[in-house]
Amino acid sequence: MPAPLTVLVDGRNVLRSTWPNLSEEEVVAGSRAWAREHDAAAVVVFDGEAPGGVVGERELDGCVLVGTGAGESADDWLIRAAEDMRRGGERFWLVTSDRALRAVAGEGADRVIGGGRFARELQRRV
Repeated sequence: MPAPLTVLVDGRNVLRSTWPNLSEEEVVAGSRAWAREHDAAAVVVFDGEAPGGVVGERELDGCVLVGTGAGESADDWLIRAAEDMRRGGERFWLVTSDRALRAVAGEGADRVIGGGRFARELQRRV
């Protein structure tokens, strides 16, 4: 049986990847639905506060919501998480259109998906 899949989502990048922009709540709800459909875990990361004023990590059904607070950017959090997953031999996908982030955090990912493509997937679910 293959190892479980985690999808690391650059939340603000995804919400800005379509017009009209998705709301933060739509990104979270859509990511949760997408993860359930794909038997995966979603980790949705936002610079600063995540929806609901979350700073730090909060477990939701089928999703981990991360607000980085003032001390760290979402990009830095995602880079660190991807590195930890690579070292641990964990399977992950990265969702972002940020080229610099893709270059660093995408190394070792099973798949890298653009923010716009993922946003369109989410729009079908919310």
